[in-house]
Amino acid sequence: MLFFKLSAFYFFYFAAVGVYVIFLPKVLHDIGYNALEIGFIFALAPLMRFLTPFLFLKQIKLNQTVFKTALLLSVVCSVSFYLTINNFYAFMINNAILGASLSLILPYLEVTAIKILGKGKYGKSRLFGSIGFTLISLMLGQFLTHPYVALHYYLTVNVLTVLFAFLLLRYDDVKHDESVSDEPFSFFKYWPFWVSIFFMQLSFGGFYNFFTIYETDNGISLEMTSYMWSFGVICEIVLFYYQAPLLKNNLLNIIKFCLGITVLRWFLLFLYPDNVTIAFLTQSIHAFSFGLYHSATIMFLYTLYANKKLAQQFMYGVAYGLGGFMGALIAGWLYGEYLFLYCAIFTFLGLIFISNKKLAINTTN
Repeated sequence: MLFFKLSAFYFFYFAAVGVYVIFLPKVLHDIGYNALEIGFIFALAPLMRFLTPFLFLKQIKLNQTVFKTALLLSVVCSVSFYLTINNFYAFMINNAILGASLSLILPYLEVTAIKILGKGKYGKSRLFGSIGFTLISLMLGQFLTHPYVALHYYLTVNVLTVLFAFLLLRYDDVKHDESVSDEPFSFFKYWPFWVSIFFMQLSFGGFYNFFTIYETDNGISLEMTSYMWSFGVICEIVLFYYQAPLLKNNLLNIIKFCLGITVLRWFLLFLYPDNVTIAFLTQSIHAFSFGLYHSATIMFLYTLYANKKLAQQFMYGVAYGLGGFMGALIAGWLYGEYLFLYCAIFTFLGLIFISNKKLAINTTN
């Protein structure tokens, strides 16, 4: 029963992510927001992901009260989309609050999930999130005839996410103390690693926030673009199933390969913005530039720091938080025909930094 509830939670949580990432930027574009405004709005969620963990370094603890508050706030923010979407500043504040709420929900439940299900069943349960993301991209691409349709979908899947999250609380026998240990934590000791993951996620700012707009502006239909999103996630799911043997090899070399092929991915999008076949090819690379890269990075990070939990917290903050925040802002500023050329350059910089000799001595098989 826990496996079913957790799988349902992941399914609806990442379905909501799909609506937010794939279609909401297009909705804002259609109702008159410019690229810079869209970039700024969608930079707020990763910024809150970066800032929120610092709150738990001191006195605040991630307990059930905080968790329930975050769940209820996410629903309030989903409803408030209808009231704020036509006002830039109100919508911006609403997104900031939503980002802070969502940054607490997933980490809280995953602690319980991993402890009770174990790594094997946890991985299988987590894949339902990718399925939810894929299905919503296929469905909504065909029914998005009015901006508010996307808001209806988002509210629905968010409410279902919250419902299953509350049902999972009965299994919550884990103490959620997010305070840090006495171990000194230094970014400077392995600074090339942190700079590299920052640049990698910086490059994804153009993809996550503007890929739909970029493709439709170049003559590809919204429905076809939604198929591209789904195809990328399907490739990611396949690699998740078969990546275990790959991760037994040199992790640092795997990370370098993922960065290198991601440079190619962005460069192809720059060269052939209106080519459907090339676009699908670049989406297949998502299995490496996200799936394999993410797994290899986490495992390599564990070889660098003794305090693995704290290291992972800050990886999400620096990469998906700060990197995502700056990526969205810069993508909004640079949006145009050269967007993915800049993304390729950012990824190449990440490849340069991860090639630092200081990191090589910490590589384990």
